[in-house]
Amino acid sequence: MISAVMPTYGRADIAFERGEGAWLWSTDGRRYLDFGSGVAVTALGHCHPRLVKALQDQAATLWHTSNLYRVPGQERVAGRLVAESFADTAFFCNSGAEANECAIKMARKHHDDAGSPQRGQIICATGAFHGRTLATLAAGGQEKHLKGFDPVTPGFVHVPFGNLNALRAAIGPETAAIMVEPVQGEGGLVPASADYLRGLRAAADEFGLLLIFDEVQTGMGRTGRLFAHQHADLAPDIMTLAKGLGGGFPVGACLATEKAAACLTAGTHGSTFGGNPLAMAVAGTVLDVMAEPGFMDRVAVMGARLRSGLDALAARHPAVIEEVRGLGLMLGIKARIPNTELSARLLAAGLLTVGAGDNVVRLLPPLIIGDAEIEAALSILDRTLTEVTP
Repeated sequence: MISAVMPTYGRADIAFERGEGAWLWSTDGRRYLDFGSGVAVTALGHCHPRLVKALQDQAATLWHTSNLYRVPGQERVAGRLVAESFADTAFFCNSGAEANECAIKMARKHHDDAGSPQRGQIICATGAFHGRTLATLAAGGQEKHLKGFDPVTPGFVHVPFGNLNALRAAIGPETAAIMVEPVQGEGGLVPASADYLRGLRAAADEFGLLLIFDEVQTGMGRTGRLFAHQHADLAPDIMTLAKGLGGGFPVGACLATEKAAACLTAGTHGSTFGGNPLAMAVAGTVLDVMAEPGFMDRVAVMGARLRSGLDALAARHPAVIEEVRGLGLMLGIKARIPNTELSARLLAAGLLTVGAGDNVVRLLPPLIIGDAEIEAALSILDRTLTEVTP
């Protein structure tokens, strides 16, 4: 008999009832160190006091009015995101997949409005992940996600991640845009080089394409800069955000230049819940915290500290760890044993992690992580790796 909750997840047999900072407590009273952050979502940790207060204050005032009316919180948060980025405007939604749907629609309508309706094709990278809707599954292009959902939504082609020659060869008269993650998350914690990202920008400019960066996982400080593409000192035309933007509250955003977004006029796109007062109160507070002096510098320092510790573990346990990858506090261990087995052993030892493609275990601690939590995680990893070393 099917369960009341649709069985679409392979859940671990554990439930949590309380969280604080980087720690979670299960219903049986055990404490766990959270280096998964709800898949890079709880960027400020669990129950951050400023986020709690922002949500409580807004909940006692106004929850929802719909986008039929002005939402002052949207105007404030959009202004902040525009001021901190390349963008001129922002659309608010509820998730990363929705943000990517907005980006896809924008790219196609941009060219249609320019008199080139045939330009609807988007070049994506192999190993990508852009969401679970039919269009974003097609954009990701991974067989394990597409199986059973034919016909695959048309309009997407895939070239190897990091290969500019293959990308340029794929550009044709139907090409509308290029869409990539600056660091592939689900694909195995693979960072793009700065030269690759700059090459994408150059190709987009040369052929009149829009450049879309999916920063759903990499954005909001995860790599030590507010947005990952800032490491390469360039800007896209469109960028998608979610996950850390709400610190645990569902909110996504699609940011764009005026040139890219001018095509989305009244009636061309929308969201019932997107950008409601509750979401905007929390997102605005996340931005306030991340804008404080020294916040991003500390993320970069903690990321370097964790990376150094992981590299030392890789040297100590070469029979289990093949490689350490990632950027900032978005790091991964490519294992020589099944990543599911390693994640399960770490869970049993009290450390929460997240699996990824290419047999990688993701380490995505909250950005407020400190030395003590990093040392605790490294200690758990060391003990666990010692147990599984042949």
